[in-house]
This record gives sequence, structure tokens and C-alpha cells, in this order.
Amino acid sequence: MNLPNKLTIMRVIAVPFFVALYMIEYNIAAFVLFIAASFTDMLDGKIARKYNLVTNFGKIMDPLADKILVYSAFCLMVADGTVQGWMLIVILAREFTIAGMRTVAASDGIVIAAGMSGKIKTVLQMIAVPLLILGDFPHEYVPYAAQIFLWASLIMTVYSGIEYIWQNRKVFSM
Repeated sequence: MNLPNKLTIMRVIAVPFFVALYMIEYNIAAFVLFIAASFTDMLDGKIARKYNLVTNFGKIMDPLADKILVYSAFCLMVADGTVQGWMLIVILAREFTIAGMRTVAASDGIVIAAGMSGKIKTVLQMIAVPLLILGDFPHEYVPYAAQIFLWASLIMTVYSGIEYIWQNRKVFSM
């Protein structure tokens, strides 16, 4: 297994530790772990592209690892009232739709890799989550920034979902 794929696996392994820290309200530790795990997303992609280590495993598992990390955080935040439930429903509906499309495409040997709008969505989510974790620490304006990034990620979620469906509409006729 190459280094980018190991980093992806490390991101998945970090999730239960992040969840535990968040649930016991060790917010700074949860924040740091989330940031570190998010950093591996950027790092594994750069390494894979630079050293030609892109694999089908990475194309599938990298976005899945992101989803496991980010949506675990959103589930926790819905439970404690930080994020509204309908927002998570919109996000998950997009993800299940795209996952279904990828599964159908994969049955015909086609891999649908993450597109730029999906990557932007993920980056916005990975910025929103730590800001939401911080609350009003260290400054009273942090919650406003968190809401801006949360809403921007929600808008990009819808946009990227529509884009994926449109660009891969042939999957619906398979």
C-alpha cells in the first residue's frame, strides 16, 4: 500500500478518536485532531499526483474517508444542536445519490473520480467543522465565520450534486 493510501486509512482511523473527544467535550483536542485529519486529505492528494501514485483504491477511498470524517462531525453537531438536521439531510441525500451513481458505474468498470466542485465542497466543510467546534473561542466572530462556511458548503453540496448528476447522467441509463 502506498503512502497516500496509508494517509487515507489514517484519516478513517482518526474518526472514532475525534468522535470520543467531541462527545466528552474536549473541544480543543477534537479541533486539533479534525484539522490534522483534514490535512492528510490535502497531503495524500498532493503526494499521489506528484509521484504518480493515483490508484482506484485512492479514487474511491479518499472521498469516502472525507465523508466519514466530516459527516461524523455533522452528526454529532446535529445531536447537540450546533447544525440543523435538515442541513445534514440535504448533505446526505447528495452523498447517497452520488454513491449510488458510483456503484452503478463501477459495475460497468467505470470509476467516477471526485470532481473540482466536490473537492471545493469538502474543503468548505472541512473549514466549517473546526470553526463550529470552536464556538466563540477565541473570538466572538468565530460563530459568524462558521455559519458562512457552513452555508457556503451547503450551497456547494447542492451545486456539486447537480453537476455530478449532469456530467454522469449516462449512468442512469446503464
